[in-house]
Amino acid sequence: MTHLTTHVLDATAGTPAAGVSVTLAHLDGATIDSAATDADGRLALGPDVLDDGDYALTFATGAYFRGRGVASFHPVATIAFTVSGDAHLHVPLLLSPFAYSTYRGS
Repeated sequence: MTHLTTHVLDATAGTPAAGVSVTLAHLDGATIDSAATDADGRLALGPDVLDDGDYALTFATGAYFRGRGVASFHPVATIAFTVSGDAHLHVPLLLSPFAYSTYRGS
């Protein structure tokens, strides 16, 4: 069981990506929670404890870049991941208008 956080960095600007809408869902599509990143690009989602299983975070990347007047390729970035007993799970997103990457954070 785990607690989930994320951090979005706009790699083209070198700054946190504030105001990015993020949805946490079961991999089957059932939404658990949604909110937007804060001024530092950070967000905690879901309950204090997530059961073991498969989940997805979906980031509204297209809307974020449109709001800045920047053309982009991906309307959303979805990261699927498995929870298996970790005490805390951090899933960051490094974002640019035409690419994104992620890793298992701490």
